[in-house]
Amino acid sequence: MKYLFAFVIAASIATAASLPEAKLTGTYMEARNADVYTGSCYANSEINLVGDLAVMGWKIDKGAFDGVSLDGLGIVGVIRASATLGDIANAPGPVKSILIVDQKATAIQRAALIAFAKKMGGELFDHVLNVETRPITMTFADNNLHSMKAKLSAGEMVSIETRPLQVTDQICRHEETYYAPLTPTKHAMAAYALANSFQGEGLGTKWSMPEKRSAFVANFEIL
Repeated sequence: MKYLFAFVIAASIATAASLPEAKLTGTYMEARNADVYTGSCYANSEINLVGDLAVMGWKIDKGAFDGVSLDGLGIVGVIRASATLGDIANAPGPVKSILIVDQKATAIQRAALIAFAKKMGGELFDHVLNVETRPITMTFADNNLHSMKAKLSAGEMVSIETRPLQVTDQICRHEETYYAPLTPTKHAMAAYALANSFQGEGLGTKWSMPEKRSAFVANFEIL
């Protein structure tokens, strides 16, 4: 019996060791200068005219990246592309970007946050022109992603506020989620941007583009 007990313990340890590392989980918000929820009649009128600007923000609830705990921290990326982001007929590059790192992060955590954003954003962050540090907050009404009532801020540089889409927001009358989010997500929902503002330096442009069907709210998880 003692040998059987030892075997069970050893098997349990081996199974635990073979399990994947704890997941990194959190929430995400995005806003662009083009409608992401629309009909093709309206989307076609925006392609190559707008959709080259975007804000992407992540808030880590729990988990580690590159072995560094990032619990409760956030990072925001601001993008200026050369074409409409998400247009399958035209590549968006070259893309210029800046990153805004949570001021609560330590030096090691800042490096991990930057690496995390580059992994999640891919080629959108191949040419980061500058890295800023600001207080970052992301909140959802009633702590509920599905409320779609969310706010993201990065100091005075970035402000996004969303609400659910409504029937009265339709223009083409056969709207759909025309573009996908700019980053991998677990569950994403298009939302209405009550506010979408970037007032920072480094990209050669600033903007305030409220009241547009241009946002996503989502959650994410990675191993």
